[in-house]
Amino acid sequence: MKKFNLTLVLLFLFLGLSNFAQQGPPTFNKIKVSGKIVDKTSNQPLEYATIALKNIKNPKAVSGGITNGKGEFEADVIPGEYDITIEFISFKPLEIKGKNITEKTSLGTIRLEDDASQLDEVIVRAEKSSVEIKLDKKVYNVGQDMMVKGGTVSDVLDNVPSVSVDTEGNVSLRGSDNIRILIDGRPSYAVNIAEALRQLPADAVDKVEIITNPSARYDAEGGSGIINIVLKKGKNQGFNGTIIASTGIPETYGLSGNVNYKTEKLNYFTNAGYNHRTNEGGGKTNSEYFNEDGSIKNFLDEDRETERTRDGFNGRAGVEWTVAPNTYWTNAINYEKNTGEDNDLVNYNNYDASHNFTGSTYRLNTGETGSENTSFTSNLIKNFNDKGHKLTVDASISRNTDDNQSIITGSDNYNNTLNNQVQKQGQLQADYVLPIGEGSQFEAGYKGNFGDLNNEYYVLDDQDPPVKIKDLSNTLEYKEIINALYTQYGFKKNKFSYLFGLRWEDTNVEVNLLETNEYNTKKYNNFFPSAFISYEISDQSNFTTSYSKRLTRPRGRFMNPAVNYSSNVNIFQGNPDLDPSLTDKFDIGYIKRWEKVTFNTSAYFEDTKDVFSFVRSPTGDEVNGIPVIKSQPINLGKEQKFGFEFTLNYTPFKIWKINSNFNLYNVKTTGEHSYTDNNDELVVQNLDNQATSWFARINSKLTLPYKIDWQLNATYNGEQKTAQGKNLGQFGMNTAFSKDVMKEKGTIAFNISDIFNTRIMRSYTYLENQTSYGEMQFRKRQFNLSFTYRFNKPKNDREKNAQPKKPQDDNNGDFPG
Repeated sequence: MKKFNLTLVLLFLFLGLSNFAQQGPPTFNKIKVSGKIVDKTSNQPLEYATIALKNIKNPKAVSGGITNGKGEFEADVIPGEYDITIEFISFKPLEIKGKNITEKTSLGTIRLEDDASQLDEVIVRAEKSSVEIKLDKKVYNVGQDMMVKGGTVSDVLDNVPSVSVDTEGNVSLRGSDNIRILIDGRPSYAVNIAEALRQLPADAVDKVEIITNPSARYDAEGGSGIINIVLKKGKNQGFNGTIIASTGIPETYGLSGNVNYKTEKLNYFTNAGYNHRTNEGGGKTNSEYFNEDGSIKNFLDEDRETERTRDGFNGRAGVEWTVAPNTYWTNAINYEKNTGEDNDLVNYNNYDASHNFTGSTYRLNTGETGSENTSFTSNLIKNFNDKGHKLTVDASISRNTDDNQSIITGSDNYNNTLNNQVQKQGQLQADYVLPIGEGSQFEAGYKGNFGDLNNEYYVLDDQDPPVKIKDLSNTLEYKEIINALYTQYGFKKNKFSYLFGLRWEDTNVEVNLLETNEYNTKKYNNFFPSAFISYEISDQSNFTTSYSKRLTRPRGRFMNPAVNYSSNVNIFQGNPDLDPSLTDKFDIGYIKRWEKVTFNTSAYFEDTKDVFSFVRSPTGDEVNGIPVIKSQPINLGKEQKFGFEFTLNYTPFKIWKINSNFNLYNVKTTGEHSYTDNNDELVVQNLDNQATSWFARINSKLTLPYKIDWQLNATYNGEQKTAQGKNLGQFGMNTAFSKDVMKEKGTIAFNISDIFNTRIMRSYTYLENQTSYGEMQFRKRQFNLSFTYRFNKPKNDREKNAQPKKPQDDNNGDFPG
């Protein structure tokens, strides 16, 4: 681009400052110059705009800076007369000539105009890093990741630092699944959140925010942190959009698009997509059984083949209205509909004590699934001034239905299962921010969550007519009312920044099992303090320490009493009687930025009471002489976790970017599980355990000749000991190629997920009279080809810089100043 080159500006500033520094200490004190840079059309802050101040009488005396996320900047200069230049990509540069600066000066709000000619001349696009490291969170920008083209939100999360997704789609943060997942700052209450994330296309996601130690402004839920998935909303002026078509092997294809039309006061946005996905997987469980005296009794090998197909449609439409220059009101409607088929075949091979084959049986589970979700969201932002004084109000309502029916046939039995769910949710939230003087800020707010879930599940036997199996059937009624108030105050003093907050949540939950007339009300309220302290070592490095108290409420598959009955000897069932767990979190972090490297490291400690843990327990029943084992979550007791993590972003050359993440942690759990089996015998299981594990990921993006982008990433999850066995290490590697065509209006991308087909979850389980080895692979290697076409839309990230932040993005845990 002819009029803007960020690299040259930064180099010029660096050389000027270096020359100035060589002249020795100044004979008088420097003074501060500050201001704010915004888009003249939308009045939204511009992040990463550059400011250069050149002393007219001493050209070597140069100062300047770059704006932060609020468009604000500060620079230190010696008294004198200056020429000031403000620049930002795709905007007309602004010059202020002969500005006399003799005391602390505020330039106020500076408004930059669009430069249409520059937009037409853009050849080399400005890109944000795929991973932005901030003091309170990490932000992963999805738009530049070729690896997830044509994929789902699960694929997106599996590329995010500190986050991992296992073969069954379960999400964990820093090795813990004790987390809260938000979509556009709002909680997802899906009973099976893993399945919900696999049905939302990656193309709908703008970025993912990872908040490992949230402040009092956030929900207290999520003992190990929060993952916020931010959906796309176009911001470019005029009529523009994007269309994406994809296809893959195993059979996968989809078509999606987003369109927005923006005028001075109104921004209409919409996106819609259809996708068909086929997931082929499989697994096995090889078990060895023992007699009371420890001798071998027999063997059982289970081999499983799975195939899941999904057809999904998702749509979103809304309008953002600039009611006044300082007031914005956004309303949106979301609709999702998914249907699918599941085929799960399990073959059982039986062997005697000498491992001689004695016979085989099979079990085939064929099912149909369907879900429909409708939601309405409204967001109002009122800015009282341009210094951060504002009020935001959010409201949302949603209704979700989820139906699953399956027929289980086997060598000697027949079952029919039905799982019907209706869920209604409402949310109301208000946040008030008041700056107090320079570098200080007060916040307060309210949030209410109101939920109602009805889940009917039953299993029919093979009689004529079929009869419900009472031990496996039930209707869950779950009602939840959560009211919360919070306040926090932040201020800056010299190089220290402080943020102290307190949140209060009152919870009223009803968990009712209607078939068995079990009614349970859980009422509790808690205070959740938080404290953050930051020390600015220099402009390039910061040290932080933080504390927060967190809570985890049991949800989804943890509470659902529906039984996974695809195997009749290895079954899973939720526990509706779970209690919430409380966590004290401590985090110490350090961040350092160089010209080509950004390094962030942290040490963390989590102390959790009543932690959730999955246990495998013999039920006392047998099928053809094989003991039936049930896996179920319980409140175990206490868990202490200490870990060390670092993230490194490195740009060795302009065409090559590398980012990596490493996490090492030790977990110690103490507790026991007592239960009465189906033979009325008391069983006590000691579940004390201590284990060390680690996780590593590296991602490389390189521009090859002919402007072909190549991306490669690799992930390894280390082996981890459990209370009843161990989980073995797991390795996976993905790659992708991308090429811009049609004068950068189109992009062709090809990616391979799990190149070596090694993403298999492997584990050993040791029980009193049984040893098992298991493997599970939810999805085998996949190939995907996609084509993206953009109309009236330059391929750059300006829309990310110019869009107004949602309430949950503004100063959430940020330090003032």
